[in-house]
Formats: sequence, C-alpha cells, structure tokens
Amino acid sequence: MNEVKRLYELLKRIQEPKGYFFNADKERVFDLLESLLINKERYGYMACPCRLAFADRKKDSDIICPCVYREPDVIKYGSCYCNLYVSKEWNEGKVSHVHVPERRPPEKNPFLA
Repeated sequence: MNEVKRLYELLKRIQEPKGYFFNADKERVFDLLESLLINKERYGYMACPCRLAFADRKKDSDIICPCVYREPDVIKYGSCYCNLYVSKEWNEGKVSHVHVPERRPPEKNPFLA
C-alpha cells in the first residue's frame, strides 16, 4: 500500500497543475493505482487497467497511463474512461457522471485484432 500512496502523491503533484484531478472516491483511485502498479510489474509499463493490453509497449502506447484518450474524455465528459482522472467540476458534482464511451479503436483490442 505504501507504493500506491507514493504513486498517488507523485501523480497528484504532476497532474493537478495540468488540470487533471484524481476522482474524489479515494478507494476507487487506490484500486486503480494498485492495478496500474500490477500492470507495470506484468508488462513493464502502466497500462490502463480498464482496457485489454497486448503486452507490447508499442501496441499499447495509447493506453499507457495517462492514456492518449484522457484529455478528450475529460474535456467532453469531465472524466477519463476509468474515472481515475477527472476535472475539478466533475469532483464538485457540476458535471454529470455519465458513462464515458470507449475511444480506443477496435483494432487496438487484442481479442479483435
């Protein structure tokens, strides 16, 4: 858990000045961060835990956290796909908490590729 807390503090310090905040549901955030660390151990990089990975850094480059879909998702929905990163307004309840649709193209899904 100490590794998760360190990752939390590091990413918070880096991402908040960019306008990306952790979800106010800290339990969810810590679960996702723990999964990112598991994927780092498994693949050598922190692949999004909410998506299927190829276990190939080049093929998965779009889903290495923070993924390339985070910015457009947060702009449009106030949250990224897995709800790890959100806008300040999302955390304050000023933005509806709707399901964020998958932006990753089907050909980037290991089971469909």
